[in-house]
Amino acid sequence: MNYLGLGYIGIGLGMAGCLVGAGLGIGKLASSALEGTARQPEAAGTLQTMMIIPAAMIEGLGLLALVACFLGVLKLNSGVDAAAASRAPMAVEAQAQR
Repeated sequence: MNYLGLGYIGIGLGMAGCLVGAGLGIGKLASSALEGTARQPEAAGTLQTMMIIPAAMIEGLGLLALVACFLGVLKLNSGVDAAAASRAPMAVEAQAQR
């Protein structure tokens, strides 16, 4: 329970790292496709088709990482609720004894 805040920070950093990596991957992919189109304009259609599939895969990986991070946050939150529920009867008893 003492390190709950560090869990949230770790999940946030993991989410940020995954999404930044996905953004950099899509940026590099688009940059390479545009460079190929500039070198050989008649192959633009082929390059665009070849670019869409990897871009969708990278985007899917980014979304998967985002969902995994949200599930981690929900798991941490359920632990907080369970700990609060288990402490509530003790707090009521402590107040009754005063």
